[in-house]
Amino acid sequence: MDDLDAWKIQAARHRGITRELAAFIAGLRPGDVPATTRAVLESAVVDGIGCGLHGLTTPWGGIMRDYARDRGGPAEAGLWGGQAHVSVNHAVLAAGTAIHGFDFDDHSRAKIHPGALVLPVVLALGEREGSSGATALAAMAAGYETMNRVSQGVNPSRARMRGWHLTGTTGTLAAAAAASVMLGFDADTTASALGLAGTQSAGLWAFTADGGMSKRLHPGRSAEAGVAAALLAQRGFRGPHYILEAEDGGLLFGMSDDPRPERVVAGLGKDWHTDATCFKPHACCGSNHACIDAALALKREHGIRAEDIARIVTGIPSVVMTQTGFDYKADSVLNAQMSLRYNVAVALVDGQAYLEQFTPERIVDRATFELAGRVEIEIDPEIDRAYPKVYGGKVVLVMRDGRSFERRVDYSLGMPENPMARADIVAKYRSLADYAIGAEAGETILRLAAGIFDAPTIVPLGAALAAVEVTQGAAMEVQA
Repeated sequence: MDDLDAWKIQAARHRGITRELAAFIAGLRPGDVPATTRAVLESAVVDGIGCGLHGLTTPWGGIMRDYARDRGGPAEAGLWGGQAHVSVNHAVLAAGTAIHGFDFDDHSRAKIHPGALVLPVVLALGEREGSSGATALAAMAAGYETMNRVSQGVNPSRARMRGWHLTGTTGTLAAAAAASVMLGFDADTTASALGLAGTQSAGLWAFTADGGMSKRLHPGRSAEAGVAAALLAQRGFRGPHYILEAEDGGLLFGMSDDPRPERVVAGLGKDWHTDATCFKPHACCGSNHACIDAALALKREHGIRAEDIARIVTGIPSVVMTQTGFDYKADSVLNAQMSLRYNVAVALVDGQAYLEQFTPERIVDRATFELAGRVEIEIDPEIDRAYPKVYGGKVVLVMRDGRSFERRVDYSLGMPENPMARADIVAKYRSLADYAIGAEAGETILRLAAGIFDAPTIVPLGAALAAVEVTQGAAMEVQA
């Protein structure tokens, strides 16, 4: 039996998983969402809005907001920070780009950023439809579950190694799933929405080659595609109902050389992947957080001074080596956020890797640049075997006086095994919102966001986000 025959057998064995997923989405009710999952999503709303408000201060966030305002369309949903209402399609494009605008938004070990596209879809369609907070809860749960499960079905490590950015490629289906709940679709219409969304999947990792803005675009574009898919399905435009598992051109087999279709529906409705959502304390790639935490712990425990370090040895998985192990050139904020070498170095120099560490001025600091050049990266076999179930990392500091210190971290702060407290997520929101729109406006948004799932309608939150004025964006010149 050749590889093609084996592939066809595997595809046939899992025929129907798209429709099974669609039936789950269509049948999901607010009361089906467990309390633990609801609590995660409550934090995701606050965290995502904070990240989006800050994202509006970036050049790419501002460009996309202005583009969406210029393109306009029917006044269906608030344009965040735009003092305008535009079509749902343009509203989610701009909001999704803003939320992912500084790579500070929630993520998961399925190598995705679900909040950046699910939240805009729920808020925009909720405003258009006058939806309740309870409906928003079910829609967010559907979107998060869909995105996690599709990414797991693709086999995220293998898809990533083929150059796909999974937030873009799996996000279209998550957006369509959330939209299907917001619009009250039955299973057949939901399956069409998923099929139309899946055929629009896109997102490539080439942004690290030169610091291009495309990574910031992917969630917004996925949200836009998912909404378009749902609105077309609502009109009777039929999509492929085997988009995930089709033998010729199905998403799972097209994106990966080792897909796992059974992961899409295993434990559906019982095992909630949403509960494994990770929130970021550091404003950079989540795959680097374990090494950052290890470096910070060594700095605190041993009073490490950066100038006393001779070299730094990091141990990471092979996928992370490909993703963030490139030489640090100090050529863009994006590449500084993705660079393991810079992330570890700046954490050791400054004692944090927050917003201040990722400005055009900070990323070219000579001492930090030189320390980043002393970071050696190795693939640790044990950590590599555990990835992506465990996003681990190890740091060894070799001092100029001959001493060495070592720390391994399996679960960095923000992982479900080592969660950020709700108070810390709120504090993060305030730091982002205060900078972007001021404390008073930030608190107004926070009050609405914190109680969203109990609200009789979520329209006021969308209207408030549209009304805010960004106070810092014009002065902030951030490189691509």
